[in-house]
Amino acid sequence: MIGGSGLIGAHVADVLSERGHTVSTVARTARPGVDHVLDVETAPVEQLRPLLAGLDGVVYAARTDEQRPLRKPIHPAFRRDMVDPLVRLFSAAREEGLTRGVVMGSYYTYFDRLHPQWRLADRHVYICCRLEQAREAREAAGPGLPVAILELPFVFGRAGDRLPNWAGPLDGWARSRAPLAAPTGGTAATSARNVAEVAVDALERGSGEDIPIADENLTWHDMISRIASAAGRPRPVRRLPGWLVRVSMRLGAVQQALARKESGINPAHFGDLLLSPLFVEPVTGRSLDTAIHETFPEKTPPA
Repeated sequence: MIGGSGLIGAHVADVLSERGHTVSTVARTARPGVDHVLDVETAPVEQLRPLLAGLDGVVYAARTDEQRPLRKPIHPAFRRDMVDPLVRLFSAAREEGLTRGVVMGSYYTYFDRLHPQWRLADRHVYICCRLEQAREAREAAGPGLPVAILELPFVFGRAGDRLPNWAGPLDGWARSRAPLAAPTGGTAATSARNVAEVAVDALERGSGEDIPIADENLTWHDMISRIASAAGRPRPVRRLPGWLVRVSMRLGAVQQALARKESGINPAHFGDLLLSPLFVEPVTGRSLDTAIHETFPEKTPPA
């Protein structure tokens, strides 16, 4: 389990153990539950092979920050973080005779298939590298090692102190006295527990499919409203005009260009994504209430 110290990795390890599998976890930092400390993003094949020896499958759940601006050109940096580690990992897995693998991907690759006219890979380096990651990981694995790509939307949930990386800013906003506002459009969403169950199902089947995951499709209005209610600060959510979203995103793109920087999701085109219904079909229909409350728990006021 690569990324065993993270939210999704912790849940995958739990589900594997519950189903009677033996789990070996790897992370770049030591913490309870991590069996091996290693930076897989830089480790060579020779260092990865001993970790994989004697195992049947591998799950990759390391995270990439697609919003962080970097100096142009950013494609080499994103390949170094997202693609090259998977090529080395699945080359090592093939050499050690592993028979199955799972990679935690992004639902943007699902929308790239669904809406080729959006030209997502041309406009966003992060999405381009997600597609390269899936293709090149499978090439490195070869035909005897099927690799399932889980196409993840917003993931709610908690594992100890581990939360989604995007939860912090929304938590502060939801608990503040600031007004809430949301554009049109929305997103698919799921829970970390459901992701883990789908991942283990894919491992047990030896699946090599692209697997989009969603429990519910939420408008941004509904999502923000439910987060605020879970945090104990329910209030109306105003409508954010679409033109304002596009203008603010394009201003951000201008600022990045002036600083000679880029981010994985290009703000010049991100407004279009925010205003689109990024919904996945079919959904499981499982309620996200519990996972939302885990992510944004109501805090007990001091006595």
